[in-house]
Amino acid sequence: MNIDLGLRDKVAVVTGAGGGIGREIALALSREGVSIVVNDIGVSLTGEGGSESPAQETVGLITQKGGKAIISNDSVSSWDSAQLIIKKALDTYGRLDIVINNAGILRDTIFHKMEPSDWNDVISVHLNGSFYVSRAAAPYFREQSSGAYVHMTSTSGLIGNFGQANYSAAKLGIAGLSKSISLDMSRFNVRSNCIAPFAWSRMTNSIPSNTEAEKERVERLKKMTPETNAPLAVFLASEAAKNVSGQIFSVRLNELFIYNQNRPVKSIHSESGWTPQQIAERALPSFKNSMTPNERSGDVFSWDPI
Repeated sequence: MNIDLGLRDKVAVVTGAGGGIGREIALALSREGVSIVVNDIGVSLTGEGGSESPAQETVGLITQKGGKAIISNDSVSSWDSAQLIIKKALDTYGRLDIVINNAGILRDTIFHKMEPSDWNDVISVHLNGSFYVSRAAAPYFREQSSGAYVHMTSTSGLIGNFGQANYSAAKLGIAGLSKSISLDMSRFNVRSNCIAPFAWSRMTNSIPSNTEAEKERVERLKKMTPETNAPLAVFLASEAAKNVSGQIFSVRLNELFIYNQNRPVKSIHSESGWTPQQIAERALPSFKNSMTPNERSGDVFSWDPI
């Protein structure tokens, strides 16, 4: 069955679209007839430097196939520049239908050595950036009574990882942001969902590969190329997902996942309330088997992708 995705002549902003997952999503949306604002400031993985070249390459790949695309080099990490990203779409194409919040940087370091600048920079791009760009688009989505947000979260936040307190906090915050957007804007037919991508890209290229076990893990990760995430992003942006909002998904090579979200898993009651001693004596043994293991993402996704 060939389902019409209803994407032709739509307009999308894709942040961090100069390479990796963002580029592949922009290309995939363009193939469905979507006009693209390719947003990328062309910095390194750590946020240094800056060049139009990555965005220009993505625009070239789109236009040489007959698609429509323009460059935005404005940063997602400030309120004013995020407004300019959305303005670029409206000034060029006259409308906006889709926002893909994909831009990101890394400042990985173990928690007790993390500098405030490492924290602030990552939160600024990932979490603040997702808010700024989404908020800038919100009035237009509200006015036209339609719109779709797709945000990039991560299993580093949803499950956990070493040396990524800043990144994990930002990515878990994005999941909460997406849920709040979906609740607040459902009355305007606006949807908001998250993808926790698995892909070898600039964001994973810094994973250590010193030991034989680490080298084997990196080789497995390299099989998960960025374009495997694009079909899910296109689906979530399309009319085929008109009843899907507030959800979290993953793509892992040929696997698709949907995540549960925080809910109480067990309760116990005391007529007279609780003392610390009673919690230790009664509640802790009762809760013990329901506690979530202190695992990393790699512990949960422990099998090889196929």
